[in-house]
Amino acid sequence: MTFDQIIGQAQAKQHLLDELQQGRIPHALMLHGPEGNGALPLAIAYAQRLLGGGPMAEKLQHPDLHFVFPIYKKTSGKDSYCDDFLREWRELLLTKPYFGMAEWMDMAGAENQQLVIYANESDAILHKLSLKSSQGGYKVMIIWLPEKMNTECANKLLKLLEEPPTQTVFLLVSEQPDRVLQTIRSRTQMLSVPQLAEQDIEQTLIDRYAILPAEAKRIARACAGNMAQALRIITSQASSDYYFDLFVELMRLAYVRKVKEMKLWSDRVAGMGRERIKAFLDYCQRMVRENFIYNFHRQEELNYMTEQEAQFAVKFAPFINERNVIGIMEEISLAQRDIGQNTNAKIVFFDFALKMIVLIKNR
Repeated sequence: MTFDQIIGQAQAKQHLLDELQQGRIPHALMLHGPEGNGALPLAIAYAQRLLGGGPMAEKLQHPDLHFVFPIYKKTSGKDSYCDDFLREWRELLLTKPYFGMAEWMDMAGAENQQLVIYANESDAILHKLSLKSSQGGYKVMIIWLPEKMNTECANKLLKLLEEPPTQTVFLLVSEQPDRVLQTIRSRTQMLSVPQLAEQDIEQTLIDRYAILPAEAKRIARACAGNMAQALRIITSQASSDYYFDLFVELMRLAYVRKVKEMKLWSDRVAGMGRERIKAFLDYCQRMVRENFIYNFHRQEELNYMTEQEAQFAVKFAPFINERNVIGIMEEISLAQRDIGQNTNAKIVFFDFALKMIVLIKNR
């Protein structure tokens, strides 16, 4: 991954290049911002420059380039380490550098597992960084999603950041920096990487993925600055269709108050796995927003729906209005919070579905 392969982010790229050229290399840098913004590709490009480039760095196999990322225990009761997943990690980075947790879970074979950075990973980090650089230069440790760190691991990392080994650079890539220990954040240089510009995603889809201009424009508008989401749209239309069907089914069941069928709906959604459940709730949030805005009759300027979604909005949009839109969005946010805290998904979704009966009638 080179800087010229990174989509947009001219300001962040220039900042990193200036640091390299001026020799102002921080011992710890946290690139933070929303999913799909290119922060991880930026960190990799920066690391490859620090390591002098070459075939090993390009293949992410340089002996002084190390990775830490969320994983699960392959065998119950037995420790797992990031190195156990290194082949899958490298493959995903090399073939699809703009990805999110959902793609990593698929590649790692995680299914419904909860991914974390375990306490024992800190020992592996300490061991790797205690060794001398094999090439006589920098050692680079890239940590993806440090907010997923076990507290014990985070505390040991803090000690390393306070007294880093010679010529060691930590590159942390976070989507939720407020969930990283404040003491870690205070010891890193922070670099905000914003969501991608719509036109940058649109042009990338045309140039790299041969998407027709009109479709590229629609996808770029719909993905809200998230290149990972843009790729999901073009490679997994079936998932989007399924989420649409689930959303439509819920709203129709809520309208006619079919509680038994809503319970069955809740059980079906709960069985999708937590990452896909989160993706579905994100989809619900987007559909509520789009249908609310549809009522202002400024579709060309403000709406980001597919043709199928727009056809549904013709009749459904009036049910999302100023009397209930805030309440519906709050219930989706509460469901997202509960799922993130590992609350029983069947209970979360049945409660959510029942509340839709009252809210959707408030028109």
